Amino acid sequence: MRIIIILLSKKLCDGEMKTLNQESLQKLVEAIHDSKPISGLTHAFYRYPARFSPRFVRAVIEAFTEPGEVVYDPFMGGGTTLVEALALGRQAFGTDINSLAVFITKVKTTAMSESDAQVMRTWFANAENWLNLRNPPKRSTEWIELGYQKNINGRTTWPIRKILELALANVSSLPKPNQQDFIRCVLLRTAQWALDCKKKIPSAKEFRAQCVEFFEGMVQGVIELQKVMKKCIEKSLHLDSIKPLCLQQSVVGIESAAINKKYLPPRLILTSPPYPGVHVLYHRWQVNGRKETPAPYWIAGALDGNGASHYTFGGRKQEYLRNYFGQALKAYSSLSKIADERTLLVQLVAFSDPSWQLPTFLETLQQAGFREIQIPDISSDKYDGDDRLWRQVPNRKFYAGQKGDITASKEVLLVHRLR
Repeated sequence: MRIIIILLSKKLCDGEMKTLNQESLQKLVEAIHDSKPISGLTHAFYRYPARFSPRFVRAVIEAFTEPGEVVYDPFMGGGTTLVEALALGRQAFGTDINSLAVFITKVKTTAMSESDAQVMRTWFANAENWLNLRNPPKRSTEWIELGYQKNINGRTTWPIRKILELALANVSSLPKPNQQDFIRCVLLRTAQWALDCKKKIPSAKEFRAQCVEFFEGMVQGVIELQKVMKKCIEKSLHLDSIKPLCLQQSVVGIESAAINKKYLPPRLILTSPPYPGVHVLYHRWQVNGRKETPAPYWIAGALDGNGASHYTFGGRKQEYLRNYFGQALKAYSSLSKIADERTLLVQLVAFSDPSWQLPTFLETLQQAGFREIQIPDISSDKYDGDDRLWRQVPNRKFYAGQKGDITASKEVLLVHRLR
């Protein structure tokens, strides 16, 4: 249930902005229509709902920024924008109110040495002895009392739950916090593979094997990201370091946050906000049908404590989505206060009913201080007569049991700058 609108001009910002030449434009259009599985670097660490295509993110960053400039994602989710920004030698800055999103992004963008990797390999080598279902349980009492193991204690899921408890009880034996968080992320990815929207739950043996396989792939991904970042620094005459900034912070009020001034104003704000009227579970997995569990927070060691509407600007069934657009106005008003005349706002947005939600969304952005930039010579598949660039997202599912040609499986890219 996503729509993408793209608004770009042949000459952005009257010469002050980097001109979008035909080659860059073609690359961007091809990237928008990219349907390949998400992979490479640290992108596959977790399947965050409604993820960006890394190829699209890379094309936007290359088209509108230079090495060393700041790229900001105010709804960073799984951190795709930050990872690609780092890989291209840009300063990466991200915020999100979801503690799970912040945990995942920090792990994906945190440096790791070969010695760190070796320590964790040794940990896994010894794991077979204590990741055994015959071992006495090491119950996560506090998390259980808070309800974080809801719906994962059934006949088919309890072996995975116990393996996770045994593993998490031994994570603290790792000497460094970045190692502990990395292993938690490996367990998180494997548990998502095993439990989320699965018709058949794998055995404990299959879980352990998949866990080790994911670990090796994730180690290679984070080391590859470091190598790419190092090359960017070596090639640049004015870039001596790339350090991501990743905060659990609402975009509302971001102008008053204690942020290092080197990140403000950002050159590019590249993001995908909560979608109007679209049901996306950012904070739960679905197990054994549509039974929801907050287990990912337990595995990550991050507290949740909020309902779905907290992460989506309000409930999706409210008439005219008043709460949604009220919160959106506050969010984009704050973004306008940290932007300047050179800042470009590029977004992918989805709508459950674009006929009225899209005009309302654009009006909200205008009230917040932004104006839309359009490009007149992009050919595209039009949506209901609209001249913007749209695409059909293959196999996109938003927990509605539907795939394919539905309204919210289309995407629109919106580009704005200050009025």
